[in-house]
Amino acid sequence: MKILIVNTYDIRGGAARAAYRLHRALLENGIESRMLVQNRSSDDFTVKAVAGSRLERVLAFLRPKMEALPLRRYKNRKKTLFSPAWVASGGMVRKINAMKPDIVHLHWIGDGMLRIEDLAKIEAPIVWSLHDMWAFTGGCHYDEECGKYVQECGACKVLGSSTPKDLSRKIFERKRRTYSRIDRMYIVALSKWLLRSAKESTLLAQKHHINLPNPIDTTLFKPIDRIEARKLWRLPQNKKLVLFGSMNPFDDPRKGFSKLSEALRCMTRSDDTELVIFGSSQPQHPSEYGFKTHYAGSIQDDVSLATLYSAVDVMVVPSLQENLSNAIMESLSCGTPVVGFGIGGNSDLVEHLQNGYLAKPFDPADLANGIDWVLYEADYTALCRNARQKVVRESDSRVVAKKYIALYEKILNG
Repeated sequence: MKILIVNTYDIRGGAARAAYRLHRALLENGIESRMLVQNRSSDDFTVKAVAGSRLERVLAFLRPKMEALPLRRYKNRKKTLFSPAWVASGGMVRKINAMKPDIVHLHWIGDGMLRIEDLAKIEAPIVWSLHDMWAFTGGCHYDEECGKYVQECGACKVLGSSTPKDLSRKIFERKRRTYSRIDRMYIVALSKWLLRSAKESTLLAQKHHINLPNPIDTTLFKPIDRIEARKLWRLPQNKKLVLFGSMNPFDDPRKGFSKLSEALRCMTRSDDTELVIFGSSQPQHPSEYGFKTHYAGSIQDDVSLATLYSAVDVMVVPSLQENLSNAIMESLSCGTPVVGFGIGGNSDLVEHLQNGYLAKPFDPADLANGIDWVLYEADYTALCRNARQKVVRESDSRVVAKKYIALYEKILNG
């Protein structure tokens, strides 16, 4: 069985890390897996970058910039990611077909990696893991609760458009025409929330759907002695530490840092609490929350991440829309409870009052209540034990890989 994992990046970003983890888990289970990416950061020989020649590398660098060109006319667009997927990608499809995989497993294909129309040129059956909503919207990766994908897009909220036949409608129609030409497309929704959304969408309603999580190596993301972890990060031993982090934690409104900021100011017992932020170095003009903040910077390797999760008392994920957060899964796997809003796929991982706290959506006061509850009121030892057991039981790479292999076999057996 030859599986080809296709993602724009190999280890840069949440979707890339999830795709790469699945790729490695398949290899460990004896599956002939290869990974094809537009931009490679690792030195893994099983990962092939499309950009081989110097010209191809230059084009790979330019693709994200070319991809964004149609958005320039929308001066009032929001910061939510929007991908037109219009840049020609015939070379990519030729490489995919030349590798002759039994199944092409798509993940995140933004930044100009694949044009919508070129998906229909892939010869093998397609499995598509949805890391966000883009596959069934008119271009936005998260719809900011507009819900237009259920009918058809247009007058796009993310674009700041009031025109029905805007770019989002054109992209929606391009997807409709392309998907109608693809018979063998199987949709993997990583969360129950995204499964429901994909099934009710106009574009993907008629496709095959299954809910499977991302895999995680629980032998790597595991509890580490907290005292030693804090020594490694030079964090205080006598404080309650609250962790927040993501790629570009301050620049993406969907990550909810503004809600966390409000929640921190609502906390009633903050004398012995300090905040830890990863994904960013200290800004020039850092905000004040009434207690000290530590900046861990950008973290590229999983070992460092595991030690940081183990060093803190609670992880807060205040996202406004969320599919299946790697950060939540990683934190729980390290035995660190998580607090977040009860939205999206958060409830797939966080069991309220069992391994964390699900706050009322977008209520900073209740988010603060959740942090206080974990730090001062809960049976903390039980929370940590439940957190670890949840991930080992449901998301361990050895468990999840077998489910993906069963899916591939089912597809290949008709």
